[in-house]
Formats: sequence, structure tokens, C-alpha cells
Amino acid sequence: MNHTSNTLLTLALSLMTCSAATGSSQPSGHSIIEHQTQGVAVHVNYLSDDIVHVVKYPATSDMPKHHSYSVILSQGKAEHPNVRVSIDSVTGCLTYCNREGELLLRETGTPMLEERTQGAAIGQLRIGQKWQLTEDEDIYGLGQLHDTAISWRGREMLLWNHNTYIAIPYVTSSKGYGLYWDNAGKSRFSDSAEGMQFTSEVSTCIDYYIIYHDGTQDGVMAAVRQLSGQATMMPLWTMGHWQCRERYKTSDELAAVLDRYRELEIPVDGIVQDWQYWGCDSNWNAMSFQNPYYINKVGDPQWERYLPDDLRQMAAEYKAQGKQPRLKSPEEMVEYVHRSNAHLMISIWASFGPWTRPYREMQKAGALLPFDTWPRNKGVMPYDPFNPKARDIYWKYLSHLYRMGFDAWWTDSTEPDHFNESDSTDCYMTHDGPWLSVKNAFPLMTNRGIYEHQRATRGNHKRSVQMTRSGTFGLQRYGTFSWSGDISASWKEMKSQVPSGLNYSLCGIPYWNTDLGGFFYWEYDNDPHNPALQELQTRWMQWGTYMPLMRNHCSSPMVSELYAFGKKGDWAYDAMVDAIRMRYRLLPYIYSMMGEVVQHSGTMMRPLVMDFANDVKARRLNDEYMFGHALLVKPVTDPLYTWRDEKKKGHLIYPDVKQASAPVSVYLPAGTQWYDFYTGQCHKGGRTVQRPTPISDMPVYVRAGSIIPIGPDVQFSSEQRWDSLTLRIYPGADGTFTLYEDEGDGYGYEQGQYSEIPFSWDNNSRTLNIGQRSGSFPGIILSRQFFITLPDGSSRTIRYEGKEISVHL
Repeated sequence: MNHTSNTLLTLALSLMTCSAATGSSQPSGHSIIEHQTQGVAVHVNYLSDDIVHVVKYPATSDMPKHHSYSVILSQGKAEHPNVRVSIDSVTGCLTYCNREGELLLRETGTPMLEERTQGAAIGQLRIGQKWQLTEDEDIYGLGQLHDTAISWRGREMLLWNHNTYIAIPYVTSSKGYGLYWDNAGKSRFSDSAEGMQFTSEVSTCIDYYIIYHDGTQDGVMAAVRQLSGQATMMPLWTMGHWQCRERYKTSDELAAVLDRYRELEIPVDGIVQDWQYWGCDSNWNAMSFQNPYYINKVGDPQWERYLPDDLRQMAAEYKAQGKQPRLKSPEEMVEYVHRSNAHLMISIWASFGPWTRPYREMQKAGALLPFDTWPRNKGVMPYDPFNPKARDIYWKYLSHLYRMGFDAWWTDSTEPDHFNESDSTDCYMTHDGPWLSVKNAFPLMTNRGIYEHQRATRGNHKRSVQMTRSGTFGLQRYGTFSWSGDISASWKEMKSQVPSGLNYSLCGIPYWNTDLGGFFYWEYDNDPHNPALQELQTRWMQWGTYMPLMRNHCSSPMVSELYAFGKKGDWAYDAMVDAIRMRYRLLPYIYSMMGEVVQHSGTMMRPLVMDFANDVKARRLNDEYMFGHALLVKPVTDPLYTWRDEKKKGHLIYPDVKQASAPVSVYLPAGTQWYDFYTGQCHKGGRTVQRPTPISDMPVYVRAGSIIPIGPDVQFSSEQRWDSLTLRIYPGADGTFTLYEDEGDGYGYEQGQYSEIPFSWDNNSRTLNIGQRSGSFPGIILSRQFFITLPDGSSRTIRYEGKEISVHL
């Protein structure tokens, strides 16, 4: 390793200063700089025009190896760098500017490189780095931290995953840059007058990335996906409505819920088999059906030992009455769900009970972690997903469920649950080192193992789908979305979920959702007839229409099926069904958003800093966001029509809730006009409006210039082809939209088997231009009808054959 002299003049020959002009002083596309000062070695290189990689380590040693779980872009070069870097030859601090020389970020202070002398990872380093932010700058990201904050200025946060708390050491700035601190171990973020800082308990070096493209968050996001992996397409059906509960205790119960939804014409695409289909806790996560209720073995002494405790009384009654199940095997359950035009997700965990075959095989491989995990006191242990052999074993036992035809995996407890954490448990050794140094990558490695094995399965014809309770930078590349964990049903909780999801999305992971209504319903006595709960559930379901995924769930003994809250004609029931139906009408818009995510590094759930960074009021709002580029969403997070007393009983404020219409305050960002999505009323931006909000809808506004495709009113996503779509045009500005389509499942899109139809609206001439369709895929719709409508009621119907056409309105 050759080190240059410690002078700024020499360094400038290899690394641009912020004041250097573009031209001869620009570094070569793969320039590397080595610098030493005050006992610290600094290594800087470009991975692309938008990404700078920085490594710091003690100057007394050679540059150490540092394994990254999240970063896949290990080499690259810059042709025309968008980030300029300078170094202070005395302090070794780096400064980052854009190509125009405007300051982005500056290091400050002395980096921490402190050798560990006790506990886990003796001989490695505690590390830390500070940066100086500008006073008016806002900082976002850090994952899903179960907090009402949208900006992390002036805050200190522990970055250590647990249930409901997904910590990601990535931040992005309102100035349009991102910073990824590459450490999977216990870390901390803080911001104060002394600077913004990341620290980590264990590492071989400081390792971080500066990301900047053109000052926009979309530019940052594209580079984040380049650095950590592109997102995968989810199947079309996952964008529909999911019904889920903890738990359906028999296959007949699950089938009966699906039957009821079809009978009542409540649209649904996914239903979920939660835990204990394997039986009792000692048989935890056997990944096979050994619960007698699922295999027609109730009353069989050989299988009685597997009965969960809460089913033993029911089993005795079942046997005494001579009952026979309608569905006698898990294969029949899967077939029945598919015959009912739905899809089936199944719960799998990152831990195993001592009765299971995976447990015994993992134990022989030394691939179990001796944690106190859930369920407690049953001998259950998490496995070590950092061990490649353990990931192979995991799929070995999961694969037969795949062959049964299950459509998606619910990878629960991927933090994992870990009770009684201490300094000694931090020292537990995984395949890759002490727990203290790797824990936050646990969900990434668990879902990686499933995704890679399913993709490698011969004859695999469907997209791998995993829903996981945690997350890691880069998770999007493994067919995985996160849900926010086991949260409580409350208005306070709902308020924290909105900014939590927004900050999580800014970390590059586009698919996220909550349990609609929450998971634990203690504050309402688990009573779906409680009117205070009905209002909360209704508002959360309405919000779900505008989440990346829409999934209803709850914890036992609560039941979350819509018909538990009432019947047709009841205000809560009608509003929730309408919210689901609106979700399905929006599927062409939503699926096109997902196409943009995958093909163009887009973001579905967009914090306002992404589109209105110059509107300070907008970018600091923690309760509004853009759903795609067109829709401004303001979830209703306060009760308007009910109240709850000290005994948890709910009461109506208005005798007839359907006739009430209380106002909700909504800020409309500056620089554009906004249309009320439900009423069509137009408003100027840059001001707050009081939006009358009946229980039947919620505040959603459309940006002027938007083009929104509206699909058919269906019961499941594939019920009707999109051969007749409504196009809603919102005048007031020019605008564009691209309709994305593919087969709806499978990986043909990776080979270019998809189509895009570009639309553009010219506001001055009031002309809609529909461009030539590009691309193709099996089953493509070659001829279709577009019904074009404007808020003033004017409309046209045209036939589109894939060729360019213009329509004047």
C-alpha cells in the first residue's frame, strides 16, 4: 500500500476539492486516495458517479477486511462524479460538496477507533464518526423506530433491532444526500450542537458511504438501490387485500372465513395461516403440519401430544360429537384457497422447538443460538442464519411446504425475540462472530436464505414473497417486505406508525405495512362491537388503502374479520368495505408504482421531502405523504365521532355517524394545485385547509397534472383483465404517468417481459398524449378501451391499439 504525502496539494491531484473546477482536476473514474494523520489512515474511493466509499482505521495496521451484509456494489468507478471531496491535511476530516461546490456535509472532530479490551470481540474496535450539519437541515431515515419523529435532528437513538423497532444506520438529508454507516452490530445515532454522530460497538474499521446525485431524494434512492440491490416485483395479488388473524385454529376455520368474504362480496386476495399448525410449543416451527386438526387426527392417541394447550378441550368435544373436518389435509386447504381465487401465506419462524427435526439437525451443525426466546421456557432456540449450512437446513424442511403450493412466507420474529439481554448474551458466537457485531443483519440473512433457495428451485414459477417482522438495509433485493410488528390498537400508536413507515421507506425498502387496526386490542377489551374501536379500525383500514400493502390482522381473542364489526348498512362495516373496494379500483395505479420501484428505483410511500424539499413546512410533517407521485394522503389519526371512557367502553358523539362530517386539518404543499380525490374540489397549494371528513372517506388529494388509471370493481386482483380502464386527468399543470403491466407473477420481467404505456398531459392545449406501447409479455392486452374523464365532468372514450394517439379535451 503506497501512501501519498500529507499535503492538501498532493491530495487534490487525486481527489477533487469542493472548490475545484470540473476538468483537469477531476479524479480518474476509479481514483483511490490514501492519507494518514494523527494515527488514522483514511481510504476514499468512488464506486460510481453518485457513491463515495470511506474507510478509516488505525495507521499502525494495514487496511482491514470488513464484511458487508448490505452492500453488493464492491467495485466501480466514476466518469463524472457528482460528489466532490476534499481533505484537511492536518485533521484528516473530509468535506463533501456537489459539482457546483455547494457544501453537503463536513466531518468534524477526531474519529473514534478504540480497541476493545474486554467482553465480546476483544482486539476489535469501538468506532465513531461525527459530521457537522447545517442549521436548517432535516435528517430522515434510521429505519422504523416506533416514534412520532419525521426528522431526527436533536435526537439520540439506539440502533438495535427488536419487535416493533427496525434500526437501520442510514440517514438522508433535506439537502439531497444520503449516508450509510455500514455496521450490522449494536450502534447509536445522535445529533446535537456538536454534530451528527454514528458509533458502533464492534468493527474492524469505520466504513461508510456518501450518496448524492442531483439534490433530489429520487436521485439518492437510485444510488441506494445501486449500492444495496434493486427491489424485486411482488405478485399482483399481494397488492390486493389480505385477511389475517392470530390465529385460525383449523383449516376449516380458515376456509369458512374465506367463504364468508366471498359470500359478502368483500374483496380479498390473501389469507394467512398463522402459528401452531405444527402443534404444541415444544414442536415450535416444525414447518410441518402435526397439529391433529389439520391432518384429520383428532382423537388419535399417537398425535394427541402435539395438541396446543388451548385446543385440548375443543378436541375432547370434537371427538365426543364425532365431528369430521371438511378439509382433511393441508394439501386440501391449499387447493381450496386457490380454488376460491385466493392465495395462502404461512407463518414460519427463525427458531425451533426441541421436538422438531430442524432443531436436531441444526443442533448437530452447531447452528442454534442459546437465547431466551419466544415461546419462553419451552426449549425453543433461534437458528444461526449467518451459517450457510443452517440456511440450507432451513430450506430443506421448508421446501415441502413450497411443494404443497403455499404462496408466501411469513418470516416471524426475525430480530429475533431475545429476552434478558445482557453483556454476556452479546458474546454469543454466531458463524460470523459475536452477536454484538451482527444482530441487525439477522433478518437480512434469514430472508436471503429463503429467497435464494426458492429462486434456485427447479421449475420455480412464482415470485418469492416474504413478510418479515424486522429489516436490514438491502432487504428489498430478497423479495421481502416488513410489517411494523406487534403494535397496540390505539390512536397514539397509529400516530407513530405514519412517520415510522415513511422513514423506513427512505432507507430504500419500498414495501411496508402495519397490522391494520393494530395487533393487541387490550385498550378496547377485544370487542369489535365497541364503537370507539370501530372508528379506530375504520380509519386504519382506510389508511391501508394507501399503504404499499393492505393487510388486516389482530391478536387473539380479538377477531378482525370485517363482518365482526357489523353488517351491510352499518357505518363501520360499509366504510371498511368501501376502503377495500377503492384499493382494488386503484390496482393499475398501485401496480404501476411497483413497476417504477423495480424498473426505475422508485418509492411507493413518499415522505414529503421527496417531492417538496423546498417547502419547509411540508417536509417536516409527520402525518402526510405522497402515495406515488399523484396522491397526497393524510390518515385520520384522531377520533372524530366516538370517545372511550375509563372502563374502555366506547360511546357515540353523534347519534347517526353517517350524517356527521367533522373537519380534519390538511396542509397542501406549495407549488401546485390540489384536487380532493373524493369530491373533485380544487385548492391552491401552500396553505392549510379544513377538510370535512365523514366516516365514509379520508383526506386524499391529487396533485394537478396527475393521470390516474382506475380499474374495475372486482373481488380479487385477477378477476377481470384491464382491457377497459378509466383515466382520471387532473388539469392545472403538465404531467406524465406510465402504465406498467406484466404477467402478474413469475420472473419474466427480469428478462424484459413487461410493457409500459406512457401518458402525458399538456395543460395549455388540454391534450392527453398516449404514447406507443413498449415491450411485451405473454398474455399482453393488445387492444383496450380508455374512458378519459376530468373533474369538470368532461370525458371521452377511445380505443387504444398500442400506437401513439392524442386526445383533446
